[in-house]
Amino acid sequence: MTAAGKKRKPFWEAKLLKEMDADEWESLCDGCGRCCLHKLEDADTGEVFYTNVACRLFDAESCRCSDYPRRTEHVDDCVVLKPGETAEYSWLPTTCAYRRLSEGKPLEWWHPLVSGDPETVVQAGISVKGRTVAEELVDEDQVEEHIIRWVRSDRKA
Repeated sequence: MTAAGKKRKPFWEAKLLKEMDADEWESLCDGCGRCCLHKLEDADTGEVFYTNVACRLFDAESCRCSDYPRRTEHVDDCVVLKPGETAEYSWLPTTCAYRRLSEGKPLEWWHPLVSGDPETVVQAGISVKGRTVAEELVDEDQVEEHIIRWVRSDRKA
C-alpha cells in the first residue's frame, strides 16, 4: 500500500494528550456529565465516591455546563483538566476519555468521536441524563446519602 493509500489514525490515537490543540482536547469530552457530579473522598483511604448530586451549573437536559467558559468564576472548586496533569486523572470515572487515553487505553465504542453520534453515550448508559439531583435540593450534610455505585473511579490512595 502506498503512503497515499494508508488510512490516517484519528488524532486521539496519533497524539499524546499534551500534544493536542484546544479543539481536539475539548472534543474528548463525551458529554456524559459524570465529572459534574459531587464527589466525596475518604480522608483515610483516598477512595473517591460519586454522588448523584449535580453541580449548580449542570444542565440536566444537555448534560453540559450551563456556563462552561466562566464556570470557575461561579464554582470555586470546579476542576479544569489540563493536558500536562494526566497523573491527577485517577479521580475521573474509568469511562472518561481523558483518563482512558492517559492510561494508554482506547476510546470506547460509544464515545461520540468513535461512533459519530453524541447519543451513543446515552444509549450505552454512560450519561447521567435523568439520573441526577440538583445541588440546591440537597443539604450539604446529606450529600453522603446520595452516593451512587454506577460511576467508578477506582481511585485508592
